[in-house]
Amino acid sequence: MKRILIILAALLLVAPSVTMAQKKGKKEVNPILEGKKKVRKTDFDSVWRFTTFNTKKKYYCNFNYLTFNSINDPEKPIKDSKQEIWGEFKPIMNYLEMNSRVPVKICAIYAINPEITDKVKRMRLEQEAGEAAKEALENFSGWMKLREYRNKITIQVAQIDYRYWFGSDYVNMEKPTDDIIIVGEVLFFATKKIDFFPNAAEGAQTFRTIKFLPNSTELYDSFDKELDELAEYLEQNERLEVLLKSYTDDNGTETYNIAISKKRAEIIKKALVKRNIAPHRIEIEALGSENPIGDNLTYEGKVANNRVDVVIQ
Repeated sequence: MKRILIILAALLLVAPSVTMAQKKGKKEVNPILEGKKKVRKTDFDSVWRFTTFNTKKKYYCNFNYLTFNSINDPEKPIKDSKQEIWGEFKPIMNYLEMNSRVPVKICAIYAINPEITDKVKRMRLEQEAGEAAKEALENFSGWMKLREYRNKITIQVAQIDYRYWFGSDYVNMEKPTDDIIIVGEVLFFATKKIDFFPNAAEGAQTFRTIKFLPNSTELYDSFDKELDELAEYLEQNERLEVLLKSYTDDNGTETYNIAISKKRAEIIKKALVKRNIAPHRIEIEALGSENPIGDNLTYEGKVANNRVDVVIQ
């Protein structure tokens, strides 16, 4: 009897906190998640299983989600209306037909052609692709409601890095020609929240800033150890890439400072390539005299500002 009373008391203490946590979580739900993450195709190859569903797993579907825009007849059964459009999405529809109350989290994933280097054009394409993906998923969700499916559908949209989708194969494969590449969808059949695209760099190792003398592009041998460790780390973590953010002091024109900071980053990139790191995994950003961390009125401050920050991403 004493044991039962203790259990009941514990439940009374825990219950309110659980309810509050659930309410708090509900308020934080964001139906549209737009993000850019690094995801490999092999991450989803291992969970592509539509013969038997497991609500604790993610499922990748190689399906053109824009097809949802052509689904506009809620009166006819699926088998009589445009069944041919479902393609690889058909097993999912069969599952939803049999389980019309199961919650579904669906995420449309797309990529922008990595060969496009014009920043303005890339931004325009990213916005266009994101809006098109969101509209397509909303059309599907609306169509499901018109057909009186009771599934709770949560919509997400995400952009991935196409180079990471194919990993090392991207170097040798035929380059894509479309500006916007529709990769497909990821689905999750459960009620709990899940991050479809975990940040590959979360908890990544940090590396020491590489210093340069003012007006110099000489990479000193004293940084060989750091470069060796960085190259080894990137080899062991193939999903990651490195961003080299290069800065100078404020001596000289901004054009000169941008040029010298770019040269420094390129020298470090070349050193990493010599250590067997693929060039497409190394990005550089020449920032000139931006973001000073030292006083440019002193020599010590200038030395501090002439640096290349190593950012794992």
